Amino acid sequence: MKKFIILYAAPIEAVRQMAAVPKEEQAKGMELWMQWSKKAEKHLVDLGSPLGNGKSLNPKGALSESDKDICGYSMMEANDMSEAINLLQGHPHLGGWNADCSIEVYEVLPIPGM
Repeated sequence: MKKFIILYAAPIEAVRQMAAVPKEEQAKGMELWMQWSKKAEKHLVDLGSPLGNGKSLNPKGALSESDKDICGYSMMEANDMSEAINLLQGHPHLGGWNADCSIEVYEVLPIPGM
């Protein structure tokens, strides 16, 4: 099986708003994630975790706040990209909490010569 890294993207302001939601509502959102994870459990290598406080390092060594909208990740195994994408259908990250949310799917490729 091939490995895929799943990156969850959402506007930074939406992530900040979600952090301010009462804990009870956050728990309801996590329950949706747990339901999805049970559906995909045979393919999940790592359910992942939220990401935040990102930094950007450029080739000159300058460090700045990241302006990317990546807010979480998961790792999955699937036969191919099509299967990985099918497993993400109905994922709670796309469930309407913000219309600008998206999921990026990348195949983990072998390092040449290794």
